[in-house]
Amino acid sequence: MRKALIITYYWPPAGGPGVQRWLKFVKYLPEFDIEPIVYVPENPNYPILDDSLLLEVPKGITILKQPIQEPYKFAKIFSKKKSETISKGIIKGNDNQSILEKLMLFIRGNFFIPDARKSWVKPSVKYLSNFIKSYNVDLIITTGPPHSLHLIGLKLKTQLGGKWIADFRDPWTTIGYHKKLRLTTRSKLKHDTLEHDVLNSADRIIVTSSSTKKEFEQKTNCRIEVITNGYDLERIDAVKLDTKFTLSHIGSLLSERNPEILWKVLKELIQENLEFKNAFQLNLVGSVSEDVLESIKNYISTDYINKVVYVSHNESIKYQRQSQVLLLIEINSEETKSIVPGKLFEYMVSNRPIIAIGPNESEVELLIKETNAGRYFCYSDYNSLKETILSYFNAFQKGELKSYAIGLQKYSRRELTKQLANLILWE
Repeated sequence: MRKALIITYYWPPAGGPGVQRWLKFVKYLPEFDIEPIVYVPENPNYPILDDSLLLEVPKGITILKQPIQEPYKFAKIFSKKKSETISKGIIKGNDNQSILEKLMLFIRGNFFIPDARKSWVKPSVKYLSNFIKSYNVDLIITTGPPHSLHLIGLKLKTQLGGKWIADFRDPWTTIGYHKKLRLTTRSKLKHDTLEHDVLNSADRIIVTSSSTKKEFEQKTNCRIEVITNGYDLERIDAVKLDTKFTLSHIGSLLSERNPEILWKVLKELIQENLEFKNAFQLNLVGSVSEDVLESIKNYISTDYINKVVYVSHNESIKYQRQSQVLLLIEINSEETKSIVPGKLFEYMVSNRPIIAIGPNESEVELLIKETNAGRYFCYSDYNSLKETILSYFNAFQKGELKSYAIGLQKYSRRELTKQLANLILWE
């Protein structure tokens, strides 16, 4: 059995989408004759916790832990609320940031390159060098963000040789929030250099979208594989569909993830259609930027908004399956075209239609069309968005609203792990 050392920051009890990918890979890798060994921080500062995910950690696997020092703990001295929202990725637009927020982002962006977990690199390399030599590890896998973990792989590769796979759940220098970190020219150059070194030193690179693959192909000749996120067959009790016409967004709504086109459409439908007015409810499940919430309230009365704080992964699955329509919203920018949220695949198998809003020609648009899982709209598609919501509402009234998704099997976690195993076992 091959031994694969997986270096990741997010691991149960961390919540949110970042933990799901490698938790599920670790679950299925032994079926393909690969022993996963997981290396994680001992005392991480996770912005979201979900203790229920601890139950999904396979019994008997080796989990290595070492202490980590993170600046977010010290930042809370100045502003606990602002440090927590920044660590969650909820960053206001540059024009709406306070002086303190600008200062915190400048320090984060220019003194912690590539990210706030950079201090974990050196002690991890020292610890893992001895472990790898002693336990005959066949392969190292690093996953980011945080992309500082790829620097652990880079240094281990330089010192020990051996095989190294770098997994990018999101891009590095082109990820949307880089523009908000107030990076100096020197800091941008340092990011570019580190990204180049990682992309050109790894033996294989994994990305989650074809768009990211195309981007990286301009920066390296290393072989790049696309292994998307996916869904697992979750064992939860049967749920009943909501009696109201619920549109549910599950997950974080960042400051710029704010489709006013949708709020305007919903306002019009409430004003024009009495039956819609009496049946409609907007569910916001998870962290929501104050900017987005205020924007929604400008169009929709709070009577229609059901805001739910972060829930466990199992609870989020229940919300997905009981909702009438699921909302998937992405920032309208060039950088987000390559972003495919992990929850998209869980949405697909919920048997509920999806309304997705994002940039033109995004990867999400292609996936939704390929699987017939719902409808995709750009930020300018006002009339077609309104027509679709109304058609879904009419189907809801007749008890006929459901999804007709196709071709989902290849996105199951087991099938995706099979792809990963083939990559790990290359000669």
